[in-house]
Amino acid sequence: MKNNTEVIDQVEVMHRYATINGIRYHYAEAGTGPLVVMIHGFPELWYSWRHQVAALAKVGNHAVAPDLRGFGESEVTPQVSDYSILQLARDVKALIDHLGAKAATVVGHDWGANIMWIMPMLYPETVNAVVSLSIPFYPEPRDPSKFKSFGSGKFNQFREPGVTEAEFNEDPARFFKLFFYGLSGDAPPGTIDTLFMGKFPADAKLLDGFPEPATLPAWLRQEDLDYYVAAYQKTGITGALGFYRNMERDYPALVDLYKKGIHQPVLFIGGGEEPAVKYGKLDLMKEALPNFRGSIVLPGCGHWLQQERSEAVNTAIVNFLDREV
Repeated sequence: MKNNTEVIDQVEVMHRYATINGIRYHYAEAGTGPLVVMIHGFPELWYSWRHQVAALAKVGNHAVAPDLRGFGESEVTPQVSDYSILQLARDVKALIDHLGAKAATVVGHDWGANIMWIMPMLYPETVNAVVSLSIPFYPEPRDPSKFKSFGSGKFNQFREPGVTEAEFNEDPARFFKLFFYGLSGDAPPGTIDTLFMGKFPADAKLLDGFPEPATLPAWLRQEDLDYYVAAYQKTGITGALGFYRNMERDYPALVDLYKKGIHQPVLFIGGGEEPAVKYGKLDLMKEALPNFRGSIVLPGCGHWLQQERSEAVNTAIVNFLDREV
């Protein structure tokens, strides 16, 4: 694939391709200065960071957002083990090396935050500071068996080969519309709590209980949905589910890794409607992280905060970088 450019928020963003750990790896970049790498989660892409790439570049940073392996324009590899969180972290490290930087600030959201949390443990000399969106740090890795309880086990379908794929393939456009809206702050009050902690029948599908929006919220335009749908129709969704299908395999290594701790400056940003923020014991980070710089909670915001509240997230990250990097 050839490099190309587009303009986002009045900033020229370059799309580039590199061979990273033997696979084709796509990333978007803009600006010059200290390197900031932003790692997306599920079911997202580099595109979820589009506003941050532009905003960080405008104030003198080299802003980079990759498609992780299995996503978007990066290569989909066949083995489930290819998507181990350790391998995904190795890919990000190799990207930083490819870009010629000695170190970077790493920002992560959702599963990207889980990758981000282990980067300073694996590569302490390569990580200047970290910013987590949505996923707080816990002193020990989360036991994957607890994941089975979310939504009466509905979200555990991500780990079952073929189940989420079948529901996704029925109507990819509906999948993204309901998934993004249902976990956002624009959904009816209490929706996110119900989806994660409510009771559902044993045969419930993933999207059961996700409300249908009467109109799309301002942050989620039809063209945004179309972008996600087109990308995932090319790749399928199996590679993107590799995160979940390696949880049991990754856990023992993470238990040992977490003993190293994190010593770099840390900022947490969360949506006020997210269960991980409302019930996640954010104060634990003060005890576990010696250079914790605090939590910023965005009232009324759901899970997709860098898209839902892009300006607030941009400001929080820029202010953190100004102080710490």
